[in-house]
Amino acid sequence: MRIEVQAEPFDYGQECSRFTAGCGGAGAVVTFAGIVRNHAGGGLEAMEIEHYPGMTARAITGIAAEARRRWHLCDVLVIHRHGVLEPGEVIMMVATAARHRAEAFAAAEFLMDYLKSRAPFWKKEVGRAGSTWVEARDADEAALDRWGK
Repeated sequence: MRIEVQAEPFDYGQECSRFTAGCGGAGAVVTFAGIVRNHAGGGLEAMEIEHYPGMTARAITGIAAEARRRWHLCDVLVIHRHGVLEPGEVIMMVATAARHRAEAFAAAEFLMDYLKSRAPFWKKEVGRAGSTWVEARDADEAALDRWGK
């Protein structure tokens, strides 16, 4: 299990290859990348992501450990960036490896849902008209219901 919280960009393809190469015994690898999207009427200039380093790493490690308890995973990778990111940049990635695809897919979805709602990151959208903090969405909270919160 590898958890990285970093400001630096990372090469998604390279990380996928590295993760897959280390997954002996896995029959399935599922990956996901979150990207800064410019949905604010085309006026988004940047996304500022803040966090508390120790708290964030512990929280993500706990979420990943829970995924490993729920599914028979060979490995888990979570990389999440912080700092100022521009539209089109990769914010985060999740990778799961398991003997069977159903477990790899379920674990990846679990991780993405919990990272979206429970990882202690604070996001601010910065645009031409000013900046606003991103509020929690009811749909993101509702997504946790299927996992038994």
